[in-house]
Amino acid sequence: MQDTSSRAALIRQALIDTDHSDPTIQVIGKHRKMAENPFRFLRGSAGLFYADFKQQHIQLPDALFTWPLTMVIGDCHLANFGLFTEDGSSGDRVKFGPNDFDDACIGHAVWDLVRLSVSLILAADYCRGVQQGIYPADELVITRKDHVTSEAGALAAVRAFLLAYQQQLATIARDPEQRFAVLDHFEKGHVLRPLLKKTIKRSVIGEQFLQKSTLAKNVDLQQRPLRFIDKPGRFERLSDDETAKLADAFAPYMSDCILDIVARHGAGTGSLNMQRYYVLVGPAQIQHSDDFALCHLVEIKQQRDAAPLAFFRELSPMNRLNAAHLTVDCQRQMLRRPDLVLDELIYNEQPFLVRSLHHASVDIGPEDVCVHAEDADLSLFQYAQACGRALALVHSRGDRRSTRFEQQVSQSLHQHLSELETACQHYAQQVINDYVWLKSHVERHTNG
Repeated sequence: MQDTSSRAALIRQALIDTDHSDPTIQVIGKHRKMAENPFRFLRGSAGLFYADFKQQHIQLPDALFTWPLTMVIGDCHLANFGLFTEDGSSGDRVKFGPNDFDDACIGHAVWDLVRLSVSLILAADYCRGVQQGIYPADELVITRKDHVTSEAGALAAVRAFLLAYQQQLATIARDPEQRFAVLDHFEKGHVLRPLLKKTIKRSVIGEQFLQKSTLAKNVDLQQRPLRFIDKPGRFERLSDDETAKLADAFAPYMSDCILDIVARHGAGTGSLNMQRYYVLVGPAQIQHSDDFALCHLVEIKQQRDAAPLAFFRELSPMNRLNAAHLTVDCQRQMLRRPDLVLDELIYNEQPFLVRSLHHASVDIGPEDVCVHAEDADLSLFQYAQACGRALALVHSRGDRRSTRFEQQVSQSLHQHLSELETACQHYAQQVINDYVWLKSHVERHTNG
């Protein structure tokens, strides 16, 4: 166990390395977000998470690191799963799975297992804390009449996640074609069923496409030519010269005409301080409302190195690719039908990731699965199982030549379940302690 001063030094250095800002001297917007609750702290501190793995502060059986390496999500947590269409904005089949591959690389599968498990515990803690007035709620309203996942329920969800992951890999080991399965159906009563229906309604074939799709919520569909809605603090209009420069650089990666470009601010937690642009793409002339289906949004985001690579780049030569190239390669292989827009470019000598902003996508937060009118423990349990299956599928696709990974993991994971669960509980408490440290510095700067 680290003493208080050495732990503080590790947190401080990890945040400096990732964000180029020392929270003991100056607090940036990202650190303010992280100081809202431990779940947000976890989301924004992937660098610290991997520093703890490197220094063996997360105690796990050695056997869990003997599994074959695979492609991992890297920043695997509850809110980096969601519902979206296959093929990006070019498709209409909605599925559930990981939706953020910014930290994907070649690594140890157990990294994703631990990070997701810890996030389940902290998501439930967050919702209980909002209900009790411990954490700020933002726009989230949880009354004392609402059911919130209990501590025991969160631990049961961790077990459900790990077992579902193991069982899905065992299924693939028996039948390798099962690695191409997707989660696109949920029975009545499942926490994800209404969210799946909500996403389908927003797709090109859905009845709410012109009201609730990503296109409809960000673009003025009444104006000609089409342009982004004015959203102060979120969208920044650029000068004509800068817009022309960006349009010239981005045009080769677009499937149609560039109709508008804005800078996007305030998105994400881990990537909050990274430069990003939204590009509206479609026909030069809109003749009919049916033409809106030909339009779509593209995000072009500056890409930093995947969080694990600060400590584990040497695990594979593939990890030496530039940050955007590595993300693209991993995402294309881990998804059955990846975004057709997905690409990378170099702009101002920096790697940028090109990707669709899906017409139909629903992000999932703690309040969606840890708060329920009747049984919040069951709600998180169901969600954790779905995450386990989805994560096993993307890990399995990291190497399609054999089932060595699936066989070894499915045969050995159950032998170490208790040790893995205990390590996740301990690390969740460590994150809570780390959050308290950062919160004290944010408050000092705010009040000081």
